[in-house]
Amino acid sequence: MLNKYARGFFTTLFTPLATWLIRHRVSPDAVTIIGTLGVMIGGLVFYPLGQLFWGTIFILLFVFSDVIDGIMARQQERKGKWGAFLDSTLDRFADGSLFAGVSIWFFTGGDNDAIGIAALICLVLGMLVSYIRSKAESLGFDANVGLAERAERLVFLLTATGLVGLGVPELVLLVVLIALCLASGVTIFQRMSTVRRQAAAEFMGKDLGKDTQQ
Repeated sequence: MLNKYARGFFTTLFTPLATWLIRHRVSPDAVTIIGTLGVMIGGLVFYPLGQLFWGTIFILLFVFSDVIDGIMARQQERKGKWGAFLDSTLDRFADGSLFAGVSIWFFTGGDNDAIGIAALICLVLGMLVSYIRSKAESLGFDANVGLAERAERLVFLLTATGLVGLGVPELVLLVVLIALCLASGVTIFQRMSTVRRQAAAEFMGKDLGKDTQQ
């Protein structure tokens, strides 16, 4: 949902930076890799040390690389499959690092097992949400639907984690993580149902085609 309504705004915002990077011969792949490394450092270094606010600020410096590399690729008319594959793969590393980092802190120094468990469940469900779409597309179906896509998960996680780092009660983060778990579960159901309908329609179409030939 956020991808649909916010992408235009961020594209306008980051286009000058993307143009500047191209002018200085920086490749979209380099931006993707550097952005992912930055997010992973924030998630796996800052968060496990309990630096929830500054970790979130650090992550925000890199998390928009996903938008910037896309703008750069379009400006350079680079439509190869490698860029899409790299981007999708590294997104999984970035997302996993964020939820794992939150989980590590709250299982250790943060001393809140409920948040640690909720973060781990979010990590698993988030990977499933992404996998279902990728697998569906590899089979020729469209599963780009759902209540909690990647953008929503990141926005709510980073906002709640950063606020807790500023002193907001940890209950806020727990509630957000539980809500993300539920929303991810709904998204999984929506995507599987969508693919099931498409598969059934495809099967019926083939079946009707055979009947017509006979």
